[in-house]
Amino acid sequence: MAQKDAPGKKPTPATVSPPVHLARVVVRLVVALVGLAAAGVVSLLIIIALALALAYPNLPDVGHLADYRPKLPLRVLTIDGKPMGEFGEERRSLVPIRDMPQVMIDAVLAIEDARFFEHGGVDYRGMVRAALANLGQAKSQGASTITMQVARNVYLSAEKSYTRKIYEVLLTFKLEHQLTKEQILEIYMNQIFLGHRAYGFAMAAQTYFGKPLADLSVAEAAMLAGLPKAPSAFNPLSNPRRARARQLHIIDRMRENGFITAAQAEEAKAEKLQLRRQNVERSRAEFAAEMVRQAIVAQYGEDAYTRGLVVTTTIRSDEQLSAYRAVRQGVMDFEVRQFYRGPELFIDLPADEAAREEAIEQVLSERPDNDDLLSAVVLEASATRVVAVRSDGEPITITGEGLRPVRSGLAERAAPNIRIRPGAVIRIMRTAGNSWRITQLPEVEAAFVALDPRTGDIRALVGGFDFQKNKFNRVTQAWRQPGSSFKPFIYSAALEKGVMPMTVVNDAPLFFSAQETGGKPWEPKNYDGTFEGPMSVRRALAKSKNSVSIRILQVVGTVSAQQWVSRFGFEPQRHPPYLTMALGAGSVTPMQMATGYGVFANGGPLVPPRPIAPGTAHQGKLLYEAPPVALDGANRVIDARNAFVTNNLLQEITRSGTAARAQSTLRRPDVYGKTGTTNDAVDAWFVGFHPTVVAATWVGYDTPRNLGSRETGGGLSLPIWISYMSHALRNQPVQEYEVPAGLVRAGGDWFYEEFGPGMGVQAIGMEEVMPGVGPAAAPTGGYGELPLTAPQPLPSDDRRRILDLFRN
Repeated sequence: MAQKDAPGKKPTPATVSPPVHLARVVVRLVVALVGLAAAGVVSLLIIIALALALAYPNLPDVGHLADYRPKLPLRVLTIDGKPMGEFGEERRSLVPIRDMPQVMIDAVLAIEDARFFEHGGVDYRGMVRAALANLGQAKSQGASTITMQVARNVYLSAEKSYTRKIYEVLLTFKLEHQLTKEQILEIYMNQIFLGHRAYGFAMAAQTYFGKPLADLSVAEAAMLAGLPKAPSAFNPLSNPRRARARQLHIIDRMRENGFITAAQAEEAKAEKLQLRRQNVERSRAEFAAEMVRQAIVAQYGEDAYTRGLVVTTTIRSDEQLSAYRAVRQGVMDFEVRQFYRGPELFIDLPADEAAREEAIEQVLSERPDNDDLLSAVVLEASATRVVAVRSDGEPITITGEGLRPVRSGLAERAAPNIRIRPGAVIRIMRTAGNSWRITQLPEVEAAFVALDPRTGDIRALVGGFDFQKNKFNRVTQAWRQPGSSFKPFIYSAALEKGVMPMTVVNDAPLFFSAQETGGKPWEPKNYDGTFEGPMSVRRALAKSKNSVSIRILQVVGTVSAQQWVSRFGFEPQRHPPYLTMALGAGSVTPMQMATGYGVFANGGPLVPPRPIAPGTAHQGKLLYEAPPVALDGANRVIDARNAFVTNNLLQEITRSGTAARAQSTLRRPDVYGKTGTTNDAVDAWFVGFHPTVVAATWVGYDTPRNLGSRETGGGLSLPIWISYMSHALRNQPVQEYEVPAGLVRAGGDWFYEEFGPGMGVQAIGMEEVMPGVGPAAAPTGGYGELPLTAPQPLPSDDRRRILDLFRN
């Protein structure tokens, strides 16, 4: 039996039970810690109070947010209000909170701050919940309220520090004190960054779904509401899987918070979203939008990007899209005839399915689609069948005609860099029959511009095949040789010298010695290498005879011709006064060519091109006002007779000459124009017009090189022009030009009154065919007079023989 302790004796430690001893220790520790904590809390509170007292007065003024005015980008629109482009760091469309759809507000509140209208800026309950979730190793949760996010996004940097966090809390309290909840929410909904340069949910709705904010469904609103946390990670375009997972989570949160019913949640989860692929709904007018941007920035400086300027252009969205498609089709038709240059890239395809999908998705994101030229990765390849896959994982099989453009890449002996094999990154496109064809990104370029000759309004402009690949605007920046498309200006000058459509010119070989040229000997040839002897000016221009054009320029005089072409807006220094000017050896831009042909279309006046609509204003302030155009005023540069006769010659080209396809395809006589192919087929042109629209088309390589031995302006550029005109003229009645005073018709053709049959220049280069017959000219005695030789009428017998040539 255990012995009892003596009364009053202090027990030894060995006799004290462990539980009693530990309890006393814990109590003493708690008392000590409480004492220290109390002292520490008091000290901490004093420090915080001092910090608040010093920091609060230095906080930025938030009162101006009551009248929230964010940076708004420069917006460029077509004449019919379609978006062409936006410029500025932030693409934004300001929407007042009263116009914000409730479904979008609910989606945001559900995931970002469900108790927004209950707390005072800092959600302490939410902070505790987030802390417990994080401690419990659940998915990390944040505790930033919407007000805290506004404070951070509007005023603070992105650095992570205790100092910044203190300022964030202080700003939150200040915002809650000076602004209403509705004002704070409005700022958040318009300020937050949501990827793809889109700020605010209104712009995000347009960016990702191509629709107004008011038209969003629950599913679409939930998708957008997932972006603020990580615009890149939850981007539905670049990361569809992660975006989908977050969207489903937000839909559940909306249901949990009572914003939607269970049935609405299930319906939203089942909805298949129609995402707007980048550029799908644009007017395809990036080059024109860039022109306008440069003009506006030149006037307003960097403020142009933040003032919310809205500029209306003269571009017509339907014609712009038609021009864009015509250029793309024309270039791709040319590309089909080229050698296959091989896949763009080769990647290794992992055996593991998940790894392979990730590798394919990664490489395709680095090689985005080029409109209808889709990027794909080859899975299988043989001489008769290629199987490729895109990011959606669905295999695409290409066979038959779809393989024809790349036969060389499927041959057994194809070079390694050419051969199509598994892992090759290629381009595919749908054909008209809804099958697939393998193709390649083109190297050749093209440019197209259409103007209203009466006003100068630019109706459509395509500066190249792909603006994203190369922003060089070939309509205004590419100086190229115009070739035979320049001949009408030389023939126009010749009319003032007395050369009429029925003047006979000898299409015969020419030779110029080195002494005559001041350089190398020159023996110009016709395009087809043949000479046909005597022919009328009309037929010579229709068949684009080089030798005839040179002989005509000899009559005009090179210096006089240089002065004459400057009337049409060409720069004289770019057209040296040599005989090669007759073949278009100078330098022009497509815009200059369209403007110059516009003089003919107008009947004589020169009207400069303009991209901005007259009377364009912003917030009541006029941005651009064009002076009125008077087609019979001081801008007249050639006589109406000259324009009419030249047009009559150009009409013959589209009827029976090198551009005969124009009238036969469009099925109308009131189209005029001229093809052009430079030496060695480096540049291919067609420039033509209807009385209401003039358009210039160019095809070539940026670094000049041969397009191909059989490639011409009539084969490359004319189809693009016809494609556009078939749309632009679809509702236009046939419109012929009125005959101006001072013209007479004889022998089935037109003459100036003073240069009727038997007068003016009757024959050129006919000395060998008809000895003693040479150029004879009569002075104009009127508008556009040039230095001329004295008239030398031919004997009546010679005149009769010349007229007989025309009849034959």
